[in-house]
Amino acid sequence: MVFAVEIPIDKLIKDVEKVLPNSYAPYSGIHVTAAVLTSKGNVYLGVNVENASYGLTICAERVAIASAITNGEKEFTAIVIASNTDEPLPPCGACRQVLAEFVNNDIVIISHSVNTKKSKIWRLSELLPHTFKSIYIKKPSNHKPI
Repeated sequence: MVFAVEIPIDKLIKDVEKVLPNSYAPYSGIHVTAAVLTSKGNVYLGVNVENASYGLTICAERVAIASAITNGEKEFTAIVIASNTDEPLPPCGACRQVLAEFVNNDIVIISHSVNTKKSKIWRLSELLPHTFKSIYIKKPSNHKPI
């Protein structure tokens, strides 16, 4: 696969492997970390945080994206995900939709298993071919973007 932008995959995998112990997954036992790479070359990390009320669980990908947005960045070129599963995990549907809010469908998604050292690479367009975008929402005439 050819990338339009240089992606330091090995460094990003090391970054996410390093913070995997910080993941909070007492219910599923599936620990996940993510690193989002911005167009400015900055990296923001996230870990999954489970909750006894399962609906309140938040995925590592969304934590990393929220961290980048908190720091004023909204242009992403890649996201790397690591997990303690034997197979590399693709992002869940909710994370795919959140990615679609901020990126084009060509963002590179790299998933890595720390157990087996297997990795898989996708484009968002492969995992979510028909994204729901703001163009489908009719905005009220008094709507003023920030």
